[in-house]
Amino acid sequence: MATAMYDSVLHLQLHPGAIAVTVVALASAYMVWFWALSRRLSGPPMWPLVGSLPSVVMNRKRVHDWIADNLRATGEAATYQTCILPLPFLARRQGLVTVTCNPRNLEHILRARFDNYPKGPMWQAAFHDLLGQGIFNSDGETWLLQRKTAALEFTTRTLRQAMARWANRSIKDRLWRILADHCDAAASVDLQDLLLRLTFDNICGLTFGKDPETLSPGLTENPFANAFDEATLATMQRFLFPSFLWRIKKALGIGSEQSLRKSLAVVDQFMTETIAARKATPSDDLLSRFMKKRDSNGKAFPEDVLQWIALNFLLAGRDTSSVALSWFFWTIMQRPDVERKVLLEIASVLRETRGDDTGRWAEEPLDFDELDRLVYLKAALSETLRLYPSVPQDSKYVVADDVLPDGTVVPAGSAITYSIYSVGRMESIWGKDCVEFRPERWLSADGSRFEPVKDAYRFVAFNGGPRTCLGKDLAYLQMKSIASAVLLRHSVELVPGHQVEQKMSLTLFMKNGLRVNVKPRDLAGYVAPPPEEAPPLGSVVIPTTTAAAA
Repeated sequence: MATAMYDSVLHLQLHPGAIAVTVVALASAYMVWFWALSRRLSGPPMWPLVGSLPSVVMNRKRVHDWIADNLRATGEAATYQTCILPLPFLARRQGLVTVTCNPRNLEHILRARFDNYPKGPMWQAAFHDLLGQGIFNSDGETWLLQRKTAALEFTTRTLRQAMARWANRSIKDRLWRILADHCDAAASVDLQDLLLRLTFDNICGLTFGKDPETLSPGLTENPFANAFDEATLATMQRFLFPSFLWRIKKALGIGSEQSLRKSLAVVDQFMTETIAARKATPSDDLLSRFMKKRDSNGKAFPEDVLQWIALNFLLAGRDTSSVALSWFFWTIMQRPDVERKVLLEIASVLRETRGDDTGRWAEEPLDFDELDRLVYLKAALSETLRLYPSVPQDSKYVVADDVLPDGTVVPAGSAITYSIYSVGRMESIWGKDCVEFRPERWLSADGSRFEPVKDAYRFVAFNGGPRTCLGKDLAYLQMKSIASAVLLRHSVELVPGHQVEQKMSLTLFMKNGLRVNVKPRDLAGYVAPPPEEAPPLGSVVIPTTTAAAA
């Protein structure tokens, strides 16, 4: 009898009609839940099962402008500028990504409730193989110790002077020579590539005391630089798919994970040799300085921690400055009035420090004290970062349920992204001229002083709160040094037909580079310009989409 009853139950469970009823019931329940969720969430269109993924894919070539469009659509009032992106195939909480650019929300996330919004497990797991528990990939006590130790070094004038020396040597011995060669050859050059190589050499010199010379007349390849690039790219690819996929690829040693493993072997070997060399012969670089420090237990940092620290600074110091400079040069190629003002300021400073002979002005790059006086150039660079931040967005993990200042509920275990790119393009934050490139907004009324914005969370290109970038002053110094040096000797023009568009990456690279023609600079017109020739305040709108042709 028992057997008969079991067969009867099994027959009932497998009956096609019962299965159909079950499927319909589950589908109906899902659609009711989906309908309720879609009515509750603001943001782009939401589709069953795949969430907002189709919209993301369709707008992948302009993803940051697309995010800004969605945030702008929520309303320009200060209580809006937040939307929700549901992602597919994930649990309810982990599948919701809150995206915001509201300055009050940013202050809440980055300062007021700092402990509730760490990097989180997904971010740390993805970057661990490359960055370990370095300062940019850690939370809590591990992060705090490195932060306090680094803060003592980054506030010293000697470190900024060292950066100026490294930059000036690379400019004088290599960058100027390469640009001059392209003037003579009448051939175009990828300025973004040159800037990446230059800033990589500079940050390696400052961090390791070792110049890889990737910027050289032959533009030769460097094994460490290539391996670091490949490792960074493979690491970033982990964010494009659910984490279980890259973990499977890592376990099997295939695809991008195989490339990552090989690249990390080269990076590890270079770092082992570099640390050994610095232990034998200490220098004034950051690595040598950290070797002298002690952890909370009074012990020296072990070699793996020293490697993490150095690679974290290398990642932060290389791409951010070069990318910002690329967008700066792209912008002033469209704004000759801004370029002229920058050159007039450089000429004014050099006239006081080097005399009236313009032939002497371009013999050496500007030194530390001369660079410090370039306030209009700093304003132009800040305006570049407002519209084209090197890191266009950042994400945090939500530890505990919370409510943002604008009333948005964020559940524990979900993610929250703040769009730095969108902050600079909101009328309610920056006014009706928010999409205009206007360096004057960063200057005092008489134009003599650089004045940061009073509300720090309107401009978070260098992050905010306890994680504010320690290298901010170094970044401005390096950018001013390179920008002034290029403009002092050369003018650059976009190659006709070259398309400039954003690359879908954690950093705002130009997908196709920045290909320019280089010409010699004639400084004669900047010796004593008549006041009536001073160009008017800029009012040309910089396009929000970046597929700009010549």
